[in-house]
Amino acid sequence: MEIRTITPDYSVSPQVRAEDMAALRAAGFKAVICNRPDEEVPPGEQAEAIRTAAEAEGLTFVYNPVTNGAMTADNIETQGRVLDEAGGPVFAYCRSGTRSTIVWALSQAGERPVDDIIAEAGHAGYDLAGMRPQIEAFAGKR
Repeated sequence: MEIRTITPDYSVSPQVRAEDMAALRAAGFKAVICNRPDEEVPPGEQAEAIRTAAEAEGLTFVYNPVTNGAMTADNIETQGRVLDEAGGPVFAYCRSGTRSTIVWALSQAGERPVDDIIAEAGHAGYDLAGMRPQIEAFAGKR
């Protein structure tokens, strides 16, 4: 498992396995968000398998699937709500960590400076500079 820290309260990763949940709990995470649709993975890596393992470790689990090219306002709202309500660091995953980073960035638009959002994602290896117009537009709607 490759954890990439975006902020002290939010980290992302490519696909995880059920056996990774103990390490996430030990690392101090309070919630796990699955941004990967079940149809992209085999049964052992689908949301319910990860949910069962996460909850067994005392972690909150939220299934918030983001389909490439079809992110919704509900996806963005859910991601932000989990961050607000988790009571500690949140870990999100998808195929590569990119969707989890993008949905986070949009959930933070209007709450944090756009330059900070882009820089924090960049420090974790996710270049969102090309998304500046979308992040700014979303911030303007809030």
